[in-house]
Amino acid sequence: MAPPARRPHRHILPTARAQLTLVEHALCPLDRTQSLQQGMRFHSQFHYTDQHRNRKTAAVEVAALDGLSAHDEFYLWGLLSLAFAQSEPAPDFLATPYFVLRRLGVITPAKRGGQEFATFRSALERLAAVRYRSDAFYDPVRGEHRSISFGFLNYSLPLAEDSARAWRFAWDPIFWELAQATGGALSFDLALYRDLDPASRRLYLFLKKVFWRNEQTSALDVRDLAVNVLGFAPTVPFRMLKWKLTRAVEALLARELLMLPPTAQATTDLFDQAKRGAATVCFFRGPAFDRLPASTMTQLTDSPLYDPLRTIGLEDAAIGRLLNTHSQRLLQEWADITLAARERHGEQFFTASAAAYFVDNVKGAAKGNRTPPDWWRELRKLERRREAEQEHRKWGIPVAEEANFETYLRSEAREAFLQLMEQLRTDLQKSGLDEREVQAKADHLARMHFRNRFWQEHPELRGDQPQRLDTLFPR
Repeated sequence: MAPPARRPHRHILPTARAQLTLVEHALCPLDRTQSLQQGMRFHSQFHYTDQHRNRKTAAVEVAALDGLSAHDEFYLWGLLSLAFAQSEPAPDFLATPYFVLRRLGVITPAKRGGQEFATFRSALERLAAVRYRSDAFYDPVRGEHRSISFGFLNYSLPLAEDSARAWRFAWDPIFWELAQATGGALSFDLALYRDLDPASRRLYLFLKKVFWRNEQTSALDVRDLAVNVLGFAPTVPFRMLKWKLTRAVEALLARELLMLPPTAQATTDLFDQAKRGAATVCFFRGPAFDRLPASTMTQLTDSPLYDPLRTIGLEDAAIGRLLNTHSQRLLQEWADITLAARERHGEQFFTASAAAYFVDNVKGAAKGNRTPPDWWRELRKLERRREAEQEHRKWGIPVAEEANFETYLRSEAREAFLQLMEQLRTDLQKSGLDEREVQAKADHLARMHFRNRFWQEHPELRGDQPQRLDTLFPR
């Protein structure tokens, strides 16, 4: 019996998505001289209404080991959009850097880039070293504000610059769940966003949330908007903050994202000067907020699998058939195995050709009588071990602290760790991976989340002796 037809690869619209609460405040200072400092710790806040309709203020802390640039947010939202646009969205997303930059509009056939790849890799390194914490983040899954902490993503990249293997992006489980729950509630025009300066981008995303249901905003405090939402320094004089905000407003007015009300003749008329050094501003939705970006015809190149499969040697017609008849996860795994075999053993590894090896194994795996080779499992174990070692070196984790962490997982965090593991296993099983690979990935993602949680909950134990933790949390 022929296998059932797979759902076609979902077309990637020229839109991106942002996680809702994150657009209510800046993630780092706009000033790169401050934001790109090693060990940056940035504090901000946002306002919300609790279940009793009381106005509250939530605190936010963003810790960035390698610093963070406002320009990095473009890659954060873009990667998130690409991950959710796949036919089988999963927290483990594989794609070549060329695919990512092409789909984000950074490179084109006429502009293949060089510096663009280096910029993307630097942004990825910074994003992977970010920890986010808030005392009242809105959790759309549970419908309430909660104290929360998460990272954005981890990555695994081939060491050889000329490697054809895909890059692996592993989203933080908590962040993935929150972003997934928002659905398309905050999708936005990526090309337009890319065209804006960083301050205007942040204002645009903030207003996208407000204009989701309202034609205009309430009266917004100018200083709070400029400092906490856009990320200008609080030490900037008020008149300069107002001038900087005005420039961002004019950028949105020029693109019809905002409009002046009938009573206003100029941008300055939007501001209400309450007293010296204080003012409020009200914005009105422009017609461009009701326009959706024009979609284009679905193409094979919309799939992150296209580049690896072409490298293997498959023609477009064969790629199209495989995408429509097989699981994306199955194709991803065997594409990676085939490319790794070529890089490790050369073309002589294949009896006929790399393309024939790939197709034969995909067909066998789809029938359930083919599993990844032993050398591949050993390679994946080695790669995961290297990833863990790199993570330890990056964060400076001493051996004693690793022992403390293992004790923490067996004791205080045991129940929560097992719950997260089971949730990840359920999500990853839908991707078509074999059980051993599902278990390994679930364990890796869960450990990454709880390692960061351990650092925050028990900073006094970093680098301490393992016996101390055993004493605090006996088995």
